[in-house]
Amino acid sequence: MNAPLSNGLFSLPRLSDKHGRCVTYLRLSITDRCNLRCRYCMPENGVQFLPHARILSYEELERLSNIFIGLGINKIRITGGEPLVRRDCLEFMEKLRLQHPKLDLRITTNGTELVQHLPRLRKINIGGINLSLDSLDTHRFAHITRRDKLATVLSGFHMAMELGIPLKLNTVVQQDTTDDELVQMASLAKDNPITVRFIELMPFTGALVPSQSQQSEPLNLRLLRLFPGLTEMEAKDISTAKIYTMNGYFGSLGIIEGESRKFCGSCNKVRITPTGLMKNCLYDDGILNLRDLLREGADNIEIGKQITAAVWNKQPDGHQAAIQRPGKCENSMATIGG
Repeated sequence: MNAPLSNGLFSLPRLSDKHGRCVTYLRLSITDRCNLRCRYCMPENGVQFLPHARILSYEELERLSNIFIGLGINKIRITGGEPLVRRDCLEFMEKLRLQHPKLDLRITTNGTELVQHLPRLRKINIGGINLSLDSLDTHRFAHITRRDKLATVLSGFHMAMELGIPLKLNTVVQQDTTDDELVQMASLAKDNPITVRFIELMPFTGALVPSQSQQSEPLNLRLLRLFPGLTEMEAKDISTAKIYTMNGYFGSLGIIEGESRKFCGSCNKVRITPTGLMKNCLYDDGILNLRDLLREGADNIEIGKQITAAVWNKQPDGHQAAIQRPGKCENSMATIGG
């Protein structure tokens, strides 16, 4: 049986790195499995999913969450793969909420399983949902995801709006994404209190797909051309996105320049993959094997110390992190934790 969180953990310094950044945000991936096959994320036949024994159990996920919260983490986002395809995902989230009522608890999902879970997500006071949605055209959606699920995803979107759950839409801008598609996606922010965030295509594909950097027009310039009335908002919180308002829009538009890595200077997050590998950056190769520490009997204090030391050595930006890894960053995002 896992030992309860020791009060001694709170005597450890809060998570920070040698570049003066405080880490308060944990992205916790609970599965590498996904029920879509997005062309920019994985091959048509999927990737080779991990055996169950290599995935962190909910007990291990709970213990790690408690350790990170003891080190000053105040925001946890549940990710995947598609987190809602893992059985008992909501039970795990309910348990976290019960133990930590003030925790900013959020989830990222592709929306295919969302409708059935929205009432429970609202009941646990979910801090927000990031919904991945790359097209509003049925045929285009089916082409991108290799699944005909747009109607199901939009049902979840509208239900979340009805329930008043904070929502952000994440749209990956691909090489063949047209201007009309971007305008259509942006229109969702015109009548809804949401942020539609356009994301640079990054190299975590599981397949050979050209990166955003190879496109002729940078994403930020493209959006400014399509929406000349955009006005950048002053950031209230640390964010990977630049957020813009526009006259006549109830919501807002955003840009996430992940491949350009322009937001690294304020990065406040770390990631844990489904196998328990801690990553300071999407572009690093993993810097601490938490699963092995858990299963080899390390106590919470020892794990906390190792986490603290690993975060201290966080690279200044994604470019430096990529240089340190031995190979190219071509893993599927599903195996990393989106």
